[in-house]
Amino acid sequence: MAGAVRLPRGQAWFASVALAAFALVTVAAGLAAWHKYRLLVGPMTPGPYVDNPLVKTDTYFRNLTGWRTGLLLVALLQFSIWLANMRDVADVLWRQGQRRRRAWLVFGWVIPVAQLFVPKMFINDLWAASQPASQRRRGHPLLTVWWASVLVAANSHAFSDTSKDLKKAVTTDQARAALRQIIIGDGLYICAAALSIAVLWQLVRRLERAVATAPVEA
Repeated sequence: MAGAVRLPRGQAWFASVALAAFALVTVAAGLAAWHKYRLLVGPMTPGPYVDNPLVKTDTYFRNLTGWRTGLLLVALLQFSIWLANMRDVADVLWRQGQRRRRAWLVFGWVIPVAQLFVPKMFINDLWAASQPASQRRRGHPLLTVWWASVLVAANSHAFSDTSKDLKKAVTTDQARAALRQIIIGDGLYICAAALSIAVLWQLVRRLERAVATAPVEA
């Protein structure tokens, strides 16, 4: 049956590369934020504006933050395309088990409240479709940990906009407090990206095995 179903390994690589690039740029942005934090702890360095290490670090930090935002959007797009392709495979294996229409592959990421559970429902359904018919079960501890990390990272700035707090900071203490929150948020994003890659490849391998062993009449 494997020849009759198009397995999205190419798109899985695209999504993985996008997620890895996002994670690497986030690491770089976090390091720049940490370096800026350390510079603010010590005494201000005198000298010309262009040679000021704090100004240079701030420039790197702002540029990396912009790249991080762009790569996050690219990673979400690639992950959604991969998810749509995986849905094609799951429809062949267990169409009645796919609980949401395809439109939710887009709307599920942007509609309030639905954001909290709809993407996870798609992943749970794919996971169940990868199992033998007699053993199908939605959910797994890996999926729960992954989705919790995504929600925590996405909402790490829900109670305060750290970027605005940093721009509005008028004292060193205020700037350092905002930078601490940014560094913590970056760590959460890195964790979520790493777990997303792990879940992605687990599903690819599981569905490949399911396709290879499924009866031809499926």
